[in-house]
Parts: sequence; C-alpha cells; structure tokens
Amino acid sequence: MVITAAHVPAIVALIAGILILIMPRLLNFIVAIYLIVVGLIGLGFLRVFHM
Repeated sequence: MVITAAHVPAIVALIAGILILIMPRLLNFIVAIYLIVVGLIGLGFLRVFHM
C-alpha cells in the first residue's frame, strides 16, 4: 500500500483516536495542536504541508 497525502488525515485521526482511548486527558492537547497546525497551514505559515 502506498501512503499518499490523501491518507495522512485518516492516519492522524486513527492515531489520535487510539491515544484518546488510552489517555482521555490527551484530548485537550490533541485538539489544540490540531487546531493550531490547521490554522497555520491555512494562513500559509507552513507552506511545506500545504496541499
């Protein structure tokens, strides 16, 4: 299986879901980091990850 950019959100969501099940306190940190990264990508600060 070849992992492309289209697979990345699904993989990240799967890993985040497993971590939240194991350690529910991580939910706040995972959501906060996700929102910050998505915001930076949307504003163009992280052009490397922009798709």
